[in-house]
Amino acid sequence: MAEQKFNDTFLRACRQEEVSHTPVWYMRQAGRSQPEYRALKEKYSLFEITRDPELCAYVTRLPVEQYNNDAAILYKDIMTPLPPIGVDVEIKPGVGPVIDNPIETMADVEQLGEIDPERDVPYVLDTIRLLREQLNVPLISFSGAPFTLASYMIEGGPSKNYHKLKTMMYGSPEVWHALMDKLSTLVITYAKSHVSAGAQALQVFDSWVGTLNVADYRTFVKPYMERIFSELRETGVPLITFGVGAGHLIKEWDDLDVDVIGLDWRMSVPEARALGVKKTLQGNLDPTILLAPWEVVEKRAKEILAQAEGDSGYIFNLGHGVLPEVQPETLKKLTALVHEHTK
Repeated sequence: MAEQKFNDTFLRACRQEEVSHTPVWYMRQAGRSQPEYRALKEKYSLFEITRDPELCAYVTRLPVEQYNNDAAILYKDIMTPLPPIGVDVEIKPGVGPVIDNPIETMADVEQLGEIDPERDVPYVLDTIRLLREQLNVPLISFSGAPFTLASYMIEGGPSKNYHKLKTMMYGSPEVWHALMDKLSTLVITYAKSHVSAGAQALQVFDSWVGTLNVADYRTFVKPYMERIFSELRETGVPLITFGVGAGHLIKEWDDLDVDVIGLDWRMSVPEARALGVKKTLQGNLDPTILLAPWEVVEKRAKEILAQAEGDSGYIFNLGHGVLPEVQPETLKKLTALVHEHTK
């Protein structure tokens, strides 16, 4: 692949420059739905794959090679930087990240360490370096946002109502702010190391922040996101923010020093534009639609493309990650459809 001409369409769209077609990539495009990946998972755990640069680069490359996507996203988990700072994380099949030592007190926060990426996660940086030699499309790396990382660290795992997190936020704000400050430093250090290793864009996943209303977001989260994006701006790469069920926060995100705002399937491109958002938008086909017959997928995708037609900055993606049940052939056909429809 390295001999092919470098395809910078994704980076150009992030910067709202002229593009020959609408770029396409998919959240969670690497892994779960691919038979080659499932075969690997019979031998290795997620953490074992991410700790092996050759294997991890292979999984990251696979969707680009199979689907002809315009960007690769590094295969890893948002939990990756937490064990080095003293958080015991286990990825349990069918459950997700489970943490045995949840944060409850100021003492718990104070016990958290600091990450040194070259020392603590060298395999992540080695994978990025390897991929830069192998890919002919931009490599996106990512981090979880402090709120989303904190949600797992406080709840001890996935949550439906985040009541432990909100209890801390409202009842022990000094503990909350200390944790968010520490996690902001972690995200900045971790993400900057990815760019130093060769990542060409950064996406910060604040997956679960939609559980907050606007006033609480402004008080408990936004100052930390402002700091993170302000410091990551120094890297010079495009910055993307994304969350699920967070349409009410779009105006708050538009204030942040980001290049791209990811939309889930609840908010359309015209709706975001009507709110005055001028940044590049990314999204937002409902991932579940990919399980419907092809004619349904095609109709919905064309509707989204029609809504974004002529837009100065647009990247086609899903409204959240690829589901394990999705057929790889569907993603390949969808990428081709977007490319052909927007040339």
